[in-house]
Amino acid sequence: MDKIFNDVWVYLAASPLLWLTVTLAVYLAGQWLFQRSGGRALFNPVALAITLLVALLLLTGTPYSTYFQGAQFIHFLLGPATVALAVPLYLHWERVRQLFLPIVVGLLVGSATAIFSAIGVAWLLGGTPRTLLSLAPKSVTTPVAMGIAEKIGGLPSLTAVLVILTGVIGAVAAPALLNGLRIRDDAIKGIAIGVAAHGIGTARAFQISAMAGAFSGLAIGLNALLTALLVPLIVKLLHLTP
Repeated sequence: MDKIFNDVWVYLAASPLLWLTVTLAVYLAGQWLFQRSGGRALFNPVALAITLLVALLLLTGTPYSTYFQGAQFIHFLLGPATVALAVPLYLHWERVRQLFLPIVVGLLVGSATAIFSAIGVAWLLGGTPRTLLSLAPKSVTTPVAMGIAEKIGGLPSLTAVLVILTGVIGAVAAPALLNGLRIRDDAIKGIAIGVAAHGIGTARAFQISAMAGAFSGLAIGLNALLTALLVPLIVKLLHLTP
């Protein structure tokens, strides 16, 4: 029986469609658990899907490169999905114009706070200069963060992990925190989540409302641009070298 199971597994593992199917299945399972829990933050479907996938890869001894052969199809869709964020933003364009100044100020403060707090906390905990440089762009979307980290002397692979952790923690904690602060405007919620938790947070913002998702999508793009400009300046100001 074990031999039959092993033979079947070897056959399935050789197909890229296996891990594509597994990725979709674990996300759907996470979404089901999230809905069954009544929308509790701890049951965030993205966090659950990541946890289940990591466990499966470890249990089966599957290298990430093998997994990515199937998952690359989903990875390809990230581009069109990001562009599609412009649609809800266009639908709420009048609201964007009304909040232009608060958006600009919020982005400046949020981006600078994310950079300084990451560097400061890591420095207090005894992080190496390279670790500090890897942490600096943690609040922007993964491709941009990895590019920034590489340019300033950080470790892109470490930055990628930190970006994902930031997004998951932000998606889990941000809605409850914003509600605790009695922030009721979905546009403001969206900007805060997008600045702090990039794409993973934006997925959570869309669960709040279309307006929150639209403003979170706007914050992702603007924060990526602003962070790319601010990080090198702050690194130079603090005299950080790898």
